[in-house]
Amino acid sequence: MAAYTILSSYQFQPLSLLAPSPATSTLGRKAVPSLCSSSFRGLPLKLPRYSPNLSVSTCPRLFTVVSAAKKAVAVLKGNSNVEGVVTLTQEDDGPTTVNVRVTGLTAGPHGFHLHEFGDTTNGCISTGAHFNPNGLTHGAPDDEIRHAGDLGNIIANADGVAEAIITDKQIPLSGPNSVVGRAFVVHELEDDLGKGGHELSLTTGNAGGRLACGVVGLTPQ
Repeated sequence: MAAYTILSSYQFQPLSLLAPSPATSTLGRKAVPSLCSSSFRGLPLKLPRYSPNLSVSTCPRLFTVVSAAKKAVAVLKGNSNVEGVVTLTQEDDGPTTVNVRVTGLTAGPHGFHLHEFGDTTNGCISTGAHFNPNGLTHGAPDDEIRHAGDLGNIIANADGVAEAIITDKQIPLSGPNSVVGRAFVVHELEDDLGKGGHELSLTTGNAGGRLACGVVGLTPQ
């Protein structure tokens, strides 16, 4: 071991204060960026004897997160010939976009909801009630008072195919109210959006039986 004195300057600063500079300083025969320079001069340190092959790295790499996009999918199946696929995407903390395609329906509107549990051990019945973390009554997707899982109706054409794109702020793919692990359900009848006056209007929208359901799971981007 030999005693050396470092005469070049290295100044360690928080990354938020660093600014690019074309200037460099030298340590032995190696040029290093002055981003990590020091005001210490003539500081005696005991270092191993310098080797020309020695590589000196003093600055950490900087990483930039471009996006925090998330994606999930649910495959809908039931006891009838109704089936479909629901794809969910969310950018950062923005609203979630839901792409729906369901086949095998009777023509017309059908209630489409997100239910509390991703449990299909007893078919769609075991998915529980509508996802409702705020303890509100049933309503339309645009209502201030609604279940988070109230997504209104999807409408099947004469061929029994329903396609829809829904954008909603109350069904995120992360956080305490994440819908991952819960289940989508397609219902037999039209959802009256809480305004039908039926005894079930404020709980289920009187949307009838559950034709098909599927658990929401994360999928690669």
